[in-house]
Amino acid sequence: MAPTAAKNYLDPKVLNKVARLELRARLVMEGFVTGMHKSPFRGFSVEFAQHREYVAGDDIRYIDWKIFGKSDRFYIKEFEEETNLRAHLFLDQSESMAYGHEGGMTKYDYAATAAASLAYTIQQQADSVGLNLFNNAVVTTVPPSNTRANLGNLFKSLEAASPTSKTSIGSVLMELSSQLPRRGMVLILSDLFDEPAAVLKGLRSLAQRGHDVVVFHILDRDEVEFPFERMTLFEGLEEMPELLVDPRSLRDAYLEEINQFQEEIRKGCLRNRIDYFRIVNSQELGVVLSSYLAARAAQAKRKK
Repeated sequence: MAPTAAKNYLDPKVLNKVARLELRARLVMEGFVTGMHKSPFRGFSVEFAQHREYVAGDDIRYIDWKIFGKSDRFYIKEFEEETNLRAHLFLDQSESMAYGHEGGMTKYDYAATAAASLAYTIQQQADSVGLNLFNNAVVTTVPPSNTRANLGNLFKSLEAASPTSKTSIGSVLMELSSQLPRRGMVLILSDLFDEPAAVLKGLRSLAQRGHDVVVFHILDRDEVEFPFERMTLFEGLEEMPELLVDPRSLRDAYLEEINQFQEEIRKGCLRNRIDYFRIVNSQELGVVLSSYLAARAAQAKRKK
């Protein structure tokens, strides 16, 4: 059973959808789940993979002398490392994540439930998972581990967090990218409400360091549909003022702006080989996550 601290965010209905799925890394790194945890990262440790021609500086211990005897050319034996996934969950706890449409979960609660489900699934597969909660700076860090005690600490951190302060996701991602000592998988859950150029710069920094980056863009139903009809007082978040307006007069302009924002982020992710996945918090989370993880598993299988 999961630790009791997860009672709010570890939803059995969601786990029923995702717990049997493996989270597979797409890019060349030091670990991803493929049953035996074999990595395409070449080393000299476990299982023979292939030969390649010798180049100056290669360790001569791995020259295949049988091939040399037959061809009079030097070839190096390469081996495939066996290792585990190291996953990092980056969860936005800025004030804008506190919003939720009437009768629905807030963006933070929805994202925290997704994070808890992913963490539980990763740990059950004997892989390491850690958590960073942030707003305009890193607020809480749970280092990656595959122990049950660490998973309990991760759940407690999710429950203890409260969405506050402004967003500065771009600078936070830049900071975190320089602090991760090993390549791994980075899963980001955020509404991404920051300057697109800053967000993409931070994402690009992670990708360039060899991490397999996945962006879960969490938005509220009201933010993508803007269903308001009557004169409405909009409460300001992240130090923005209140605004009394007739929503019908600005609906088209708002929707154009939010769609342009999403598209800029999506295209930027595509250019940098980063998975971008928009999620609206009115969608059934178990279905959304299981569909995404199944698609990644199929992608990884095709690349074998």
